[in-house]
Amino acid sequence: MGEGADLIATQVSVENQFPEDLFLAMVGFISAHPEWDQYRLMQSAVAGFLFQQGCKEPAVVQHYLNGLFQRPGIIKA
Repeated sequence: MGEGADLIATQVSVENQFPEDLFLAMVGFISAHPEWDQYRLMQSAVAGFLFQQGCKEPAVVQHYLNGLFQRPGIIKA
């Protein structure tokens, strides 16, 4: 990691088990905010956690900022 342009953005599938109350809160949030889906929410949560813990990888920072400033109706590829 850390080679910037040499890295190709990839997606990996992650399986996880949530406590029921956290899952229900996530479902409620997504229902109330149709511009969000489970994938965007998890990307934003992980990027936010990593950024707050001091990670300065450009891709993590970009995901963090996208989660903060992406407006409804704007779809980011």
